[in-house]
Amino acid sequence: MDPQAPPPPRPDPATRPEPAEGIGSPPRRISRRASLLGSLVALLAVLGIAWLAWSLTHREPAAAGPGGANAARGAPPTTVGVATAERADLPVTLEALGTVVPQATARVRPQVSGVLQQVLYREGQMVRKGELLAVIDPRPFEMALQQATGQRMRDEAQLQAARVTLQRYQTLLAQDSIARQEVDTQAALVKQLEAAVVVDRANEGTARLNLGYARINAPISGRVGLRTVDVGNVVGTSDANGVAVITQMTPIDVEFAVPQDQVPALQANAGRPLPVRALDRTRANVLDTGVFASFDNQIDTQTGTVRAKARFTNPQGQLFPNQFVNVQLQLRIVEGATVVPVAAVRNGANGDYVFLLNPDRTVSIRQVKRGLMTVDKVQITQGLQPGDRVVTEGADRLREGARVMLPGDAPRQPGAAGAGQGAQSRRPGASAPAP
Repeated sequence: MDPQAPPPPRPDPATRPEPAEGIGSPPRRISRRASLLGSLVALLAVLGIAWLAWSLTHREPAAAGPGGANAARGAPPTTVGVATAERADLPVTLEALGTVVPQATARVRPQVSGVLQQVLYREGQMVRKGELLAVIDPRPFEMALQQATGQRMRDEAQLQAARVTLQRYQTLLAQDSIARQEVDTQAALVKQLEAAVVVDRANEGTARLNLGYARINAPISGRVGLRTVDVGNVVGTSDANGVAVITQMTPIDVEFAVPQDQVPALQANAGRPLPVRALDRTRANVLDTGVFASFDNQIDTQTGTVRAKARFTNPQGQLFPNQFVNVQLQLRIVEGATVVPVAAVRNGANGDYVFLLNPDRTVSIRQVKRGLMTVDKVQITQGLQPGDRVVTEGADRLREGARVMLPGDAPRQPGAAGAGQGAQSRRPGASAPAP
């Protein structure tokens, strides 16, 4: 720097620029009056919100004035469904899953070997006991029968001749004209021929029986299954499939399991026919009705049940072997029981209860004790009398003393409001709705 240079001029304070507001500038202070005014507004807002919440939660209906002119509008009554408790005979039933089993199943096998000549049944046909099912070629058995018959006739002729000779020898022996040894020998020959005739008759009977076995008849009545052999096949006694399988359809049995706790009840009713119903898988249709037949003599230790059997006539053939059905066994009938629909009984902290409909269309909680129960009815042993009306639908929205409306009741019509001296009044002639 040049030491002789003049110093720079100083800025004039009057013309010095003021610093701009922004970063680095000191904030303006809010006045005390503005702060107090903001706090007051916030306090008033909080008080207003608190008053509004209190008024909404503690609102009470206005007291009714003379003639009900100032009655407040309450919540509309709940529409519910009701049912009447009534007396009925309640059947005590035992339900179980059963299996249809035939009383008899016969696999018809031929008793003799031979060529199958005729098949006289159709698959699925109902046959009767003794009806002809098939025929085996009978010619070999006819020949065997003729041979056995000829042998018998020959031995019978020899026996007759030996008897005549023995009679002559006995006459000569009485005259002392023949030795006793010859008489004894002839007598032994007669006995030998008699034994031969017995054997011949047995052989003839066997041949005749084999000839009868050539005609295969149904041993039981029932339904024939699918055919397992055809004409021309050689069949015999060792065939595993046999000629046909017959299953007895009427009557037919149903086996089911009974809990061991119900065994005394079955023993007590052993002398009476207990009715049994067989229902389909959906429990909607009754397939047949029958009677309880018997139960097993021991309890299954793994399941704690005992096998039981019911018998059905099955006239329509709706019960089929190995079919699964639902069984309903009626043990007894409770006469004159007080019953209500199952939907009417509810469960709470103090036990079972119902909503009882009062005459003024209000409901009250009634504690009850339930007994036996069916699919749609339940017995009330304590707490209700026949004729009491209970709520069955819409009970979820009810409380003690709640007002309800039945589906057949007319809806409430609120009165028209009119302005006059700051009070609400009904129109002339309008009447309050009946409870």
